Amino acid sequence: MDWYAEDALALGELDRELGELGRSPSEYYIVRQAIFETADLEYGSLVQFSEAALQSGAAALAARTTIVTDIPMVQVGIAPKLQRTFSNPVYCGIEALTRPQRSKSQAAWGVETLARRYPEAIFVIGQSASALASLVETIESEDINPALVIATPSGFAGGDILKERLNDSRVPHIRSAGRKGSAIVAVAIFNALLDLAWQGYAHGETAIDENGLDLR
Repeated sequence: MDWYAEDALALGELDRELGELGRSPSEYYIVRQAIFETADLEYGSLVQFSEAALQSGAAALAARTTIVTDIPMVQVGIAPKLQRTFSNPVYCGIEALTRPQRSKSQAAWGVETLARRYPEAIFVIGQSASALASLVETIESEDINPALVIATPSGFAGGDILKERLNDSRVPHIRSAGRKGSAIVAVAIFNALLDLAWQGYAHGETAIDENGLDLR
């Protein structure tokens, strides 16, 4: 990521306030970026990583795996950096062509349609709890096997339960635990992971250890 002098000062202050989080270097990099974009230190504990999430996500990015988002804001937020790096194709649930469906939101039906079309995609669900519900249900039915799911919708209508169901699914994922979350957080997490994956790719380092991507 390109940093300016004021960004470096802000990150230095953030590091001092965060202290020791007990994270691997790569996890810390991602969590710190989520906090930097939101100014909310609580994400230091709320951002959770499943086993092998970073390894699977980085490998999928390097393989130019398709990416599916729930809303245009997420698609627009991740597209510029993707265009400068791996150039993965990106599709948005709300903009997907689907047949009319009254029982689900456009985002939910669009994400489900794209999931069946790209069952091993990277899914970045930043805002729509209904889209996450459709995705989790499709995963639970064993119809798809995503390379990575980034799930950060906020809400009081069972969003926290959906993210726990995602955790139970054993699919590689990064999530914001509890009720907090936003599209901004999803974009920050994805772009930070993309930074790490591109750095490893540029240095010819495709192997990732159990602590995540090597930040040497």
